[in-house]
Amino acid sequence: MKIALAQLNYHIGNFESNTQKIIDNIRAAKEKSADLVVFAELAICGYPPRDFLEFDEFVVLCDQAAQEIAQHCSDIACIVGLPVKNDVLQGKDLFNAAYFIADGKVQSVTKKALLPTYDVFDEYRYFEPATSFNCIDFKGKRIALTICEDLWNINDNPLYVSNPMDELIKEQPDVMINIAASPFSYTHDDERIKVLSDNARKYQLPVFYVNQIGAQTEIIFDGGSLVFDAEGTIKAEMKYFEEDLQVFDLEEIENVRNKYPQPERLTDIEQIHDALILGIQDYFRKSGFKKAVLGLSGGIDSAVVCALACCALGPENVMSVLMPSKFSSDHSVQDALDLVNNIGCMHEIIPIKEVAESFDHILAPAFNGLQFNLAEENIQARIRGIINMAMSNKFGYILLNTSNKSECAVGYGTLYGDMCGAIGVIGDVYKTQVFELAKYINKEREIIPINTIVKPPSAELRPDQKDSDSLPEYDILDQILYQHIEKKQGSKAIIAQGFDAALVQRILKMVNVAEFKRYQTPPILRVSPKAFGMGRRMPIVGKYMA
Repeated sequence: MKIALAQLNYHIGNFESNTQKIIDNIRAAKEKSADLVVFAELAICGYPPRDFLEFDEFVVLCDQAAQEIAQHCSDIACIVGLPVKNDVLQGKDLFNAAYFIADGKVQSVTKKALLPTYDVFDEYRYFEPATSFNCIDFKGKRIALTICEDLWNINDNPLYVSNPMDELIKEQPDVMINIAASPFSYTHDDERIKVLSDNARKYQLPVFYVNQIGAQTEIIFDGGSLVFDAEGTIKAEMKYFEEDLQVFDLEEIENVRNKYPQPERLTDIEQIHDALILGIQDYFRKSGFKKAVLGLSGGIDSAVVCALACCALGPENVMSVLMPSKFSSDHSVQDALDLVNNIGCMHEIIPIKEVAESFDHILAPAFNGLQFNLAEENIQARIRGIINMAMSNKFGYILLNTSNKSECAVGYGTLYGDMCGAIGVIGDVYKTQVFELAKYINKEREIIPINTIVKPPSAELRPDQKDSDSLPEYDILDQILYQHIEKKQGSKAIIAQGFDAALVQRILKMVNVAEFKRYQTPPILRVSPKAFGMGRRMPIVGKYMA
């Protein structure tokens, strides 16, 4: 039996596009002599549909699309994910399910049993877990079909009390197929490979796994669909961050080693880079936007975002706005201009000195001779935010936020100023990783000026300001933040690793106090195992400081 894995980029709720894409790939798989073509979890509607699932019409449209797809399944079968109604009154109204379609009609329905409700997942909000399990017989083979999380309850500290494959294996299947919507993080590919390989070894069956690619606002899917033999050895690894369709012969998977080419594994920074490019592209394409605007300060954060946006959208579609103040250094302005010249994007220079002085003048009576402080610093940042939004409104540009994860974590940013934007490009990238990204972007030629990379970071909102005046050095700060955010460690555990106790307590307090700011930031492209946003939910007024 020849099995095609169709790794595609879906658009949530765009039934016409998703359906046509699935039909096109059914035809392509048929041309490659496939017997069965497999599509991803909730492929018909896109993942995650969230509260679209509360609309009856949305679910009806999913089934109508499936019936249209079924008409194209002659001389080939397909497996495709979609939500289906629960006919039992008790429990949730829907199942996260997959149709097995052959001979022009739906032959069987497989329902997901293990519903992730953690981090970015919220499936138990909508779906009822399956409680019965049956294999699918096709072309003389018996298929154990599971949906994403159904294969993840296998290693240490299982989240669920049951395991669908423990039931399916009783029917003596010949192969496991798993359809997934497995979000990207730069650590997840290794975890995914281990989980699937362990399943193959445990049940002594080959595994065919299909993921999707593409970005759905902040969540990015990286593809990397996989095939394993019954010993848990990778036999094929499909492209990352690209659509892909490949056909595999089940008999060859079982009996021939290393037949199919596998892509070279990317480093963490390469993965982050490619994910951010895809995240920007899909945010604009799926929202119907074409042009971006951002404030370009001469610092490394805005330089990296500008370079990523130009790569994703084309430099002709990126407007960088230089907004020097009386505190801006000459070299920062020159660094920004050098980047513009290196990369070829549009730019405007709009000085803010006079605007800031106007605010000083009109606020002077209210401030009554008080010393310059954070209030005046933040006014400058908010002036820049207003100018960026004016450019957005006037020309239809979409504002990119340039705050990094280190700044977001400790609240080192100005609400309604440098924290505004439609999408946070590097809000899940620590400052130390931003430097690595800059060096990677420059791997073939100097795009980001070297001076931007080597000079001390500064917000330039007061004379001779440096980030280190307010924050610990980033190499130390980021280590502590990583232990607290990604590793979920409290102060005692972090201090026990050898970090200064007062510094740890100070940083963790800053993280918790800044929650009200993060609540008001734009969605952030998720590239780490624990990103700010929907995957990390903290109370704003909580007192616990870890």
